[in-house]
Amino acid sequence: MPVLVHIGLAGARGRMGRAVSEILDQRKDVVTAARFDRTDHPDLSACDVVIDFTEPAASADLARMCADAGGPSLVIGATGFTPEQDAEIERSAQQIAIVKSGNFSLGVNMLIGLVAQAARRLPAADWDIEVVEAHHRMKKDAPSGTALMLGEAAADGRGQDLEGVRGHLRDGIGDERLAGQIGFAAIRAGGIVGEHQVIFAAQDEILTLSHSARDRALFARGAVMAALWVKGRAPGLYGMQDVLGFQQA
Repeated sequence: MPVLVHIGLAGARGRMGRAVSEILDQRKDVVTAARFDRTDHPDLSACDVVIDFTEPAASADLARMCADAGGPSLVIGATGFTPEQDAEIERSAQQIAIVKSGNFSLGVNMLIGLVAQAARRLPAADWDIEVVEAHHRMKKDAPSGTALMLGEAAADGRGQDLEGVRGHLRDGIGDERLAGQIGFAAIRAGGIVGEHQVIFAAQDEILTLSHSARDRALFARGAVMAALWVKGRAPGLYGMQDVLGFQQA
């Protein structure tokens, strides 16, 4: 009989928490050891891994709590972290294994690799890059975590740091676009699950790479996959590219 993985769920009352909870309930190889919201203080001693879809401050606190206790491992799906919160999670990852990703979709992670490849081959002097994303009206952070991942992939493909070439929101009359800049645009409307486009635009042609999410269940399945993968891993900060084995490609 296979050993069951005991998984805790943080943010169980939220949209993603409910989607993850449904996936966990359908599986025979896991036990849902705890369900809680960000304001709760659960006993995590029965958990091998906690899947966290709360908010940045709560995620950073949870990471510190797990690290101080020597476990459980953690899968973080929140986005919109401050540099200080990111640093807290990185410190925690010195003690426990953490998978942190702005998107748990297989398709998005394939898209990330394609964007890096295209950026590597299309000269920055001739090709502008714009990342366009759309989400539901309740999403608070912009650009989305996935949009930033795509921007980072484009910058990495060009051998650059995103913060050095990132364009900010355009409004009113301003200067013309700088060569090599990576721009972002965000849409918040209705119940859009998640739409991402990366536009490579030259003077006489346009290449668009895109991904559309139709159901939050795809992110939930990816998060559970990450939880099964991270159990028993050495301390460190991992991404979905590690879970899917793309980092070895």
